[in-house]
Amino acid sequence: MKIAYLDCPSGIAGDMTLAAMIDAGVPLELLQQGIASLGLPGVRLAVEEVKRHGFRALHLTVEHEPEHAHRHLHHIDAMIDAGDLTAAQKELAKRIFLKVGEAEAKVHGSTLQKVHFHEVGAVDSIADIVGAAIGWDYLGVDRIVCSPVPTGTGYIEIAHGRCSVPAPATAEILKGIPLAASDVPFELTTPTGAAIVATIVDQFGPLPAMQIDRIGYGAGTRELKSQANIIRLILGETADPLDSDQVWVVETNLDDISGEVIGHASNLLLEKGALDVYSTSIQMKKNRPGVQLTVLCDAADLAKMERILFRETGTLGVRRFPVSRHKLVRREHAVETAFGAVAGKLAWIEGGPASFSPEYEACRVLAAKHDKPLREIYDAAQAAFDPNSL
Repeated sequence: MKIAYLDCPSGIAGDMTLAAMIDAGVPLELLQQGIASLGLPGVRLAVEEVKRHGFRALHLTVEHEPEHAHRHLHHIDAMIDAGDLTAAQKELAKRIFLKVGEAEAKVHGSTLQKVHFHEVGAVDSIADIVGAAIGWDYLGVDRIVCSPVPTGTGYIEIAHGRCSVPAPATAEILKGIPLAASDVPFELTTPTGAAIVATIVDQFGPLPAMQIDRIGYGAGTRELKSQANIIRLILGETADPLDSDQVWVVETNLDDISGEVIGHASNLLLEKGALDVYSTSIQMKKNRPGVQLTVLCDAADLAKMERILFRETGTLGVRRFPVSRHKLVRREHAVETAFGAVAGKLAWIEGGPASFSPEYEACRVLAAKHDKPLREIYDAAQAAFDPNSL
């Protein structure tokens, strides 16, 4: 299984990510061609080898003509759709921008349709995000792991004035992602970098067991006094054909509440980050019929899940225990149909071909848009998948 590890001791930004990809073997010409197809005049990627605190790395600069455009999400989506990119590249780039758009709308009390992209709508950020989508597609890794992310400290000037680090949109994007402590008095993680990791990373934690193949180093622009301002992209292989992790099971037995309350609690648990929620009919003491409500969650969400169970169900106690999971190797994939692009996931069984599963939400949106049965969109997506194209 191909695996990538993002080591971010000095945070992450879009240009650092792109530089690390190039250093790890993604052709600069491939990125340049894809970005040039977006219709942005005079855009050029310039790469140079630099040293940061004694360590070599590549530094990337997006050269372009001056502009003062403030774009909306639909402008950027249209630009990506018109570009000479694969369906998977377009889908990933739009998901990264959607992550930024949702955060900007939240912090400014606006909507996705109305929110302006300021810094992230600039040419260099568009090039960084689209370039990252092209690069990850080229690398074709099955799993991406990332270290905890430091944000830095202090203050920065943005389009809305002076604000503390992390910037509001960056903090919103990083919700649910493990952060690393850092007293570096600068912005280490940008909204673009945060959106990339929040969209592509499968797991956060230490370097996984792997056989290293290639390492790419991407440099930030600023020279830090205390440490090297670089990101390290480690590419390699793991012998384990199955993805594995550890999660927690939280469960409680209920025999004195209505089905409506159980349904409401289940929906709330899922909204707040539960990996799965399900109920099982059980027979309790004195032959009373009851329900066992079971929650699967990450360790970071354990206390939150318990609070919801206690508050919503009135239970007097819960059981909790860690479990290990084995999962098929999976990665994001998109196919083109007559109704539009459909996002989904590829999965592999050892020694067998990849299977494609369309995402429900992607199919639902197209079904509503074209007034077609959901099943017809699913069937079109399955028919469009060609395992020989992988």
